[in-house]
Amino acid sequence: MKTHQIEIQKFKAASANQHGQILFKVDALVAPKTPIDGIEPSSILLMTEQNARVLMALLKVQLAEVDSKKPKSRHGRHG
Repeated sequence: MKTHQIEIQKFKAASANQHGQILFKVDALVAPKTPIDGIEPSSILLMTEQNARVLMALLKVQLAEVDSKKPKSRHGRHG
């Protein structure tokens, strides 16, 4: 697996597709990241607090859209 450091510069758009995936159009700096010995290799996603707040707002909108398209249960089960 290749690992990267991904620094979000700007979120440009978000959308949901028919496969239940949420897509983000972003400007980002992407650089290879060398795994540290003894630690499982992972990619790192970096963003400012402001971009994190934009991400949260975009997620809320997209998840609400996805939820609105799901069929309602006719049985009305609770619990």
